[in-house]
Amino acid sequence: MYLDAVEDLIETRIEERPAPSLPSARWSEFPFSSLSHHGGACCEVAREWIVAMDYAQLNGGDLSSGPRWLRARYEWGPSPWPMHWCEVVTRKVIDCGAHSALAHEAFTARGVTAFRAQFVQRYSPDALAQWRTKWTGENVSDHWIGDDVIYHEGPAPVRRLWQPRRGPAVRRRPMGRRRWPPLGRPPDQAGGVAPVLSNRHSGLDPESMNTGL
Repeated sequence: MYLDAVEDLIETRIEERPAPSLPSARWSEFPFSSLSHHGGACCEVAREWIVAMDYAQLNGGDLSSGPRWLRARYEWGPSPWPMHWCEVVTRKVIDCGAHSALAHEAFTARGVTAFRAQFVQRYSPDALAQWRTKWTGENVSDHWIGDDVIYHEGPAPVRRLWQPRRGPAVRRRPMGRRRWPPLGRPPDQAGGVAPVLSNRHSGLDPESMNTGL
């Protein structure tokens, strides 16, 4: 009877489920924004103007301080790509990619080592819907808007991370580690530490970062 019962047992298997993909997966190979150059005087003069204006606005201040004058000059919003240097100086509205490219050029001209940082940030559905409507209304791609997160860019000087829309978010941490703000939260509510890897997307530990990812 025992053997018969064993033969009649239904074998159950625990299926291995694939790990859920991170919200950043769709942008894992996405290149950072770069301003194009016509190879002529139009773009070179425009680039030199940005550098000269930054030097004047810095006025002998800390070289690693963020170029706040860019935030004052340009409103954040939809901007078509590709974009050339001679075009960006005439615009009044640019997106975070253009802001980041201009700020990175300013840091480089100052002699400050800076990298191009890419982020994925979480925002409310209402905010995402509003931005999607605005970008669509301007006939500009909304590829940076996901289901519940967005793609964002900012230059990362060696001493601190500068976010064009919000200012400095972090300062240097020991062992090449930096303090990052949880997705969608202002810098003063930052928590957790994550490594910063050059030319690579760095994952954040959900538990230590409390990001909800």
